[in-house]
Amino acid sequence: MTNRTYREVHLAARPKGPVTDDLFEIVEVPLPEPGPGQVLVRTTHMGVAAVMRTLMDETSVVPMPSYEIGAPLHGAAVGEVVAAPGSDLRPGDLVEHRLGWREYALLDAAQVQRLDPDLLPDPAAYLSQGPTALMGIARGAEVRPGDTVFVTGAAGGVGSLAGQIARQFGAARVIGSTGSQQKADRLVEEFGYDAAVIRGAGPIEEQLRRAAPEGIDAVFDNVGGEQLQAALALANKGARVAIVGALASQLSEGGPALTSFDTLSLLAHGITLRGVALYDNLDLIPEWNRRFAEGLRDGSLTFPHSRLHGIEQAPRALRELTEGRHLGAVIVEL
Repeated sequence: MTNRTYREVHLAARPKGPVTDDLFEIVEVPLPEPGPGQVLVRTTHMGVAAVMRTLMDETSVVPMPSYEIGAPLHGAAVGEVVAAPGSDLRPGDLVEHRLGWREYALLDAAQVQRLDPDLLPDPAAYLSQGPTALMGIARGAEVRPGDTVFVTGAAGGVGSLAGQIARQFGAARVIGSTGSQQKADRLVEEFGYDAAVIRGAGPIEEQLRRAAPEGIDAVFDNVGGEQLQAALALANKGARVAIVGALASQLSEGGPALTSFDTLSLLAHGITLRGVALYDNLDLIPEWNRRFAEGLRDGSLTFPHSRLHGIEQAPRALRELTEGRHLGAVIVEL
């Protein structure tokens, strides 16, 4: 085993703007031999997410370690155990870990989570961003039967599931925002949305007023900026706003994208703004997996995603995700 090699994706340089392929380097390294209490995993699938662009910067406000130049990136991944001496894990076990961006990962046994191979029909489904979507709908925006719900960034890995979950929670009308007419059409035709507003197709607030003539009761915000401002302008009395992401800042080339709003209006309407993060709601992950399994089997949920093949496609996957080229989650199958 020690004479074999595998490939990792290393960060070659810090970005000064958008993600470009030359920021990454594919490196061939020796395959390690696991010691007692360690697990060697052959990674089969890895997910990419917008937060990875933020982690490419030297510092960020995200409570996760930034990537280091000359070292492999990291992120959620699923794979099969190759060897685990002194552990209750067995070769062939399906597991999840946080050392994606490499074909093999050497981890302490405590860093590996065994998965049920029969629960979800596709191992890649364990890499959905459904736990975040469920968190924002259930605990952030507290969606209730009869609500009109607005999801910003609705075509991403989180938003494409958030609309479906809002419908399960009894939302009467679900509106999403996205960046193209093609994605808007798919949101309505395939993913449970009643209407969509399109970034760049005119003022968001004007589009949103047409889509939600009776106002908005719950907001699932992935973006911030103009889209959050528009949502607050149309928020009904007692509206709940979940701040789940900040894509306007994460993908901005000119620094943080600030959002202005009238605090007196929030006070007068009793509007709640709540920032929610998955690391404070990890108990939702097994609940989501059960809900997702049931929904995939009975057809009430789908898993919108794009799948690229080969670790050499991982830099392209992240670049295309940040460029808005995909709908749903972006998965690399190794």
